[in-house]
Amino acid sequence: MIAFIGMGLLGSNFTKALLKKGQSVQVWNRTPEKAKALEASGAKAFDSIVEAVRGVQRVHITLSDDGVVDDVLAQAAPGLAPGTVILDHTTTSVEGAMKRTAEWAEKNITYVHVPVFMGPANALESSGVMLISGDTAISKKVLPWLEPMTGKVIDLGDRVGKAAGVKLLGNMFLLTLTAGFSDMLATAKAMDLPASVITDLFSEWNPGAAAPARLNRILAADYDNPSWELQMARKDARLMMEEAARGGKTLTVIPAVAKEMDKWIEKGYRNKDWSVITKDNL
Repeated sequence: MIAFIGMGLLGSNFTKALLKKGQSVQVWNRTPEKAKALEASGAKAFDSIVEAVRGVQRVHITLSDDGVVDDVLAQAAPGLAPGTVILDHTTTSVEGAMKRTAEWAEKNITYVHVPVFMGPANALESSGVMLISGDTAISKKVLPWLEPMTGKVIDLGDRVGKAAGVKLLGNMFLLTLTAGFSDMLATAKAMDLPASVITDLFSEWNPGAAAPARLNRILAADYDNPSWELQMARKDARLMMEEAARGGKTLTVIPAVAKEMDKWIEKGYRNKDWSVITKDNL
């Protein structure tokens, strides 16, 4: 028997996928109607979280943040038997994941943080990526439960909380990528170009393929053999902001990057590779 707590878009689709695989799933949500809706798919909904988790082997949770996870698990505690495994798919802080792992272990309950790079469609299709880290024996125990739920489980080793950190880094990339696209769309509109010019460009030129090489260059800290001089990159940033301004658009990412470039130009790095702006973070 499985309990699933948190019937948002992700949790509800995880539940539907488990039910399709023949699993018996008990569900609970802070808004009871969302849990009740899963009864049509075969789940058993509970008004009481204590009853929802009572007698189950494992509890999956998909909630919003550390505070909600702590609050909900505290409510569930009276129904959790020793030996129960909690699998938390919530994006949380590293500190929170470490704290919960230690505190629940003291109660003879196994807490495992398993954040995901999965949207609702992935949860329903059992595709996408899950991350796990911590005690290797525990990871080995829970992998047979996790692998059918996703396309790939990445085991990051025995460091508790590492999965939480890597999840945040991955989401950071997605945030900056989307903000970068926003700047591109704004500048295209300012120049009276359709958004299709961007998709057409990417159909011929795939900058994503160069991302690993770019990161390796940054890590190598080879600023004396520039592929793009800092002063030239800054000039291009100026042109981007000027074009956007002429069209009445305000950019999000590029002004911040330009400000960082200016700092390094003032330090005398204008003829170095522009990746020098990362130097303080290596």
